[in-house]
Amino acid sequence: MLHRFKNRSLTLIAVAILSAMSSTANTASASTTASAVQTDEAVAVRKNTQMPWNAVVVDARGRFIVSSPLWTGNTGPAVAIAEENGSLTPYPDAGWNRWKAGNDATRAFVSVNAIHADARGDLWIVDTGSPDFGGTPVAGGPKIVHIDPRTDTVVRVYTFPKDVIRAHTYIDDIRINGRHAYITDAGEGAVLVLNLDDGKVQRRFDGMPFARARARDTIVVNGKVLTGTDDRPLRVNADPLEVSPDGRTFYFGPLSGPLSQIETRYLDDETLDDNTLAKHVSTWFDNPPVGGTAMGADGSLYYTPLADNSLMRRAPDGTVSMLLRDHRLRWVDAPFLDGKGHIYLPVPQIDGAAPFNHGQSTIRYPVELFKFTLPSNLK
Repeated sequence: MLHRFKNRSLTLIAVAILSAMSSTANTASASTTASAVQTDEAVAVRKNTQMPWNAVVVDARGRFIVSSPLWTGNTGPAVAIAEENGSLTPYPDAGWNRWKAGNDATRAFVSVNAIHADARGDLWIVDTGSPDFGGTPVAGGPKIVHIDPRTDTVVRVYTFPKDVIRAHTYIDDIRINGRHAYITDAGEGAVLVLNLDDGKVQRRFDGMPFARARARDTIVVNGKVLTGTDDRPLRVNADPLEVSPDGRTFYFGPLSGPLSQIETRYLDDETLDDNTLAKHVSTWFDNPPVGGTAMGADGSLYYTPLADNSLMRRAPDGTVSMLLRDHRLRWVDAPFLDGKGHIYLPVPQIDGAAPFNHGQSTIRYPVELFKFTLPSNLK
């Protein structure tokens, strides 16, 4: 989704010249071209030494609102405003960022994985409720927090009933479509459909193939196969998700692909069972393992392949092109489109987190957030 914000001067700017190369991505239904590339310049607009931020929203006031899961080694707030001088101001206030083990988790952030801005600019914060990677969520921890950034007040907290949360549920990301929200469970492999009016949640596609990583798939970052705490190749289930600009189609899949599609009218129908829903699911795009995605107003999918530290675009006609490639884009997570011709790329270096490196973090500080001006034909 596209969101507008007011520009302001930046003092922490480090220029990174990123080489544009033609893609060799393996896709099942798209041709590849580099013809869309018109500029190579990107700028690091924020840096910090506490938070390996994996999500960013630039709001209407030009504030950089960022977040980071606890298990990445984050020593700052769970959610913060990233200031120009590198400091982090807890958001929406300090109270929401004071959770400690054993405390009430219903009104404080435990471990935030995503921030999403809807078409109005409202913020939707995804709290996994899991302080440890792959761990069991704490009681009352998994939740969606709806915030009005115009007043910085919490509008509503959506908690999940016990029958929706599994032992290793990891609620990963969210998209808003009318009076429904769609949330992926990357831990167990499912899509959660949240009715924003009554708070009812339905668990969809639980354990079905298109919500789970394929056994043969691996996640490669900087030439290394990512492994979990058990030293086995890490597999992440339902993770990336998007909604088409007209709101009619929902896209979802495991981190390693492929992305499937289903019409939202079926997904929103509470009377349909999973087997019936599954008949309406089809493969949309056989993407490579990605850190994150963002969908443009024209239906273009922007995504960040992990194997080659790049930013790619899948055009509405299925054509794939590479926009950026650089070693500094190490695990770009959730990209953010501002609606004014820019895309923001948070670089948390997730592969360097301690759970993936025998308990020793290899994240290099400061962590950076890049701003890239899209080629003129894509604005």
